[in-house]
Amino acid sequence: MQPKMIPALALALCGIWVAGCATRPSDSETERAVAEMIKASFKTRGQATVARLNQDDAQALCSKHAGELPKDVSDGIEKAQQATIRYPSSGKLTGDWREGERIAQSGVGKQFTDAPTRPAGGSCYNCHQLSKQELSFGTIGPSLYQFGKQRGASEAIQKYTYGKIYNSQASTACSNMPRFGHNGVLTEEQITHLVALLLDHDSPVNK
Repeated sequence: MQPKMIPALALALCGIWVAGCATRPSDSETERAVAEMIKASFKTRGQATVARLNQDDAQALCSKHAGELPKDVSDGIEKAQQATIRYPSSGKLTGDWREGERIAQSGVGKQFTDAPTRPAGGSCYNCHQLSKQELSFGTIGPSLYQFGKQRGASEAIQKYTYGKIYNSQASTACSNMPRFGHNGVLTEEQITHLVALLLDHDSPVNK
């Protein structure tokens, strides 16, 4: 949420409270006020459209159960998201780890300042450690250093890794990880390169 939205949002909610004779606004009133305030504060700029504010079923459920996700809801989200995964028609799940490293390093794509025709990157280092050589990396996600060395590169692991990158919520409901394939951020080929980066024994991830 943008900083300038916070005071305005507070005023809007106070307005609801006063209008309701000093009674606490209902949850539905609060949710509606917040949604209207957010939509009014964002504008379409290039490929970054306000349509991105619209939640799909999985996102809506995650928002509804923020903080405490019932197991039946979690299982339902994962089952529905698993059905969205599209594996490469070639059947090949791994590509070139060198291409994967370039994709992992790149933060380009899907922002209003980016050319829509330019391939997007994965920005993987923003959230994960992948190699010993990389000195700056995020810690929102777990370290992936030696991912393949610890797990091997069996067909089952290749399929799991591809699916995790394609749609993280297929294995972990309400995951913070972007759904790269599901949302069209990365192509199937790009995802196979990232699978290679994580699993190939020659990759810096596994050195």
